[in-house]
Amino acid sequence: MKYYIIAGEASGDLHASNLMRSLKKVDPNAEFRFWGGDLMQEQGGTMVKHYRDLAFMGFAEVIMNLRTILGNISFCKKDIATYQPDALIFIDYPGFNLRIAKWAKEEGYDTHFYISPQIWAWKENRIKAIKRDIDHMYVILPFEKDFYEKKHDYPVNFVGHPLIDAISNRKNTDIAKFKAENNLDERPIIALLPGSRKQEISKMLEVMLSITQDFKDYQFVIAGAPSQETEFYKPYLKKTNINLVMNKTYDILSCAYAALVTSGTATLETALFKVPEVVCYKGNYISYHIAKRIINLDYISLVNLIMDREVVKELIQGEFNSDTLKIELQKILEEKNRERIFKDYYELEQKLGGTGASLETATFIYDAIK
Repeated sequence: MKYYIIAGEASGDLHASNLMRSLKKVDPNAEFRFWGGDLMQEQGGTMVKHYRDLAFMGFAEVIMNLRTILGNISFCKKDIATYQPDALIFIDYPGFNLRIAKWAKEEGYDTHFYISPQIWAWKENRIKAIKRDIDHMYVILPFEKDFYEKKHDYPVNFVGHPLIDAISNRKNTDIAKFKAENNLDERPIIALLPGSRKQEISKMLEVMLSITQDFKDYQFVIAGAPSQETEFYKPYLKKTNINLVMNKTYDILSCAYAALVTSGTATLETALFKVPEVVCYKGNYISYHIAKRIINLDYISLVNLIMDREVVKELIQGEFNSDTLKIELQKILEEKNRERIFKDYYELEQKLGGTGASLETATFIYDAIK
């Protein structure tokens, strides 16, 4: 079978690559053409565009790059029509993917959406487009099944969270070896996960790095994003007690004692690695205030949303400053608080289900088109 897959972000690249690996198990003749990243490329097939050329963050940024986005949409439709896939698979990235899905459905393609858009957070009216244009939806958060089926009468498949697969399938990191290979000393590591886009990284690191001199018993390690070059991070390495390790986020989390994490998928990854964290977010002023009026959620991190209570502290916009960050980091370094966090993390993992999300999704897709 021929599969056309569209992933527009680093997390999508990870989950799509695991899905591709599983599709090859259920369909030995699987062929791939895709928009994605390096992890997908490792699975074979033809990459059309890399996600680093697609990512625009926030309302203001999207408007500024509207011509490029519309050009990509037009090109994508032509490329799909030329390839003629048996299944068209969308991995999150709803702004782009739902536009393609509308066209694809009209053209008669079999449409699959893996990792639902977060319409339960905002733009719930997208349910109309999803019911119209998506033949098969695979959700990864436990509350999403009720949201779709009970509230909107739209059947979906809950497959569990693919991050559990991604983390459980990797080899354990040798902490001593990792520190030696990356010129780190023996002090405990505080991981800094500032995001994957340039503007977001800049905003987050400015505050994160402002407190490093207050925790000299620890060493701070920036997790360099695969979408960025090492050169981009060099201005942030001028202070002492700051290190950079590129493209090894999971290794860093395996060795970390605590973490400061930009809101997004990384907050859940950090929790699944059982690392106490402070969740941080500071966006474009205009984009943030527009989002604040649209999004109706009590929390911004996946950890708290899934648990429906505060498990990890969230510092948002004005609250994300040096003084508050220093206080909250100190809290998660204290043993009494860490014990409570670990218990919550184990409960979180139980709610997400076990391993096998990628293979189950691949089986559903293959059976649907077979």
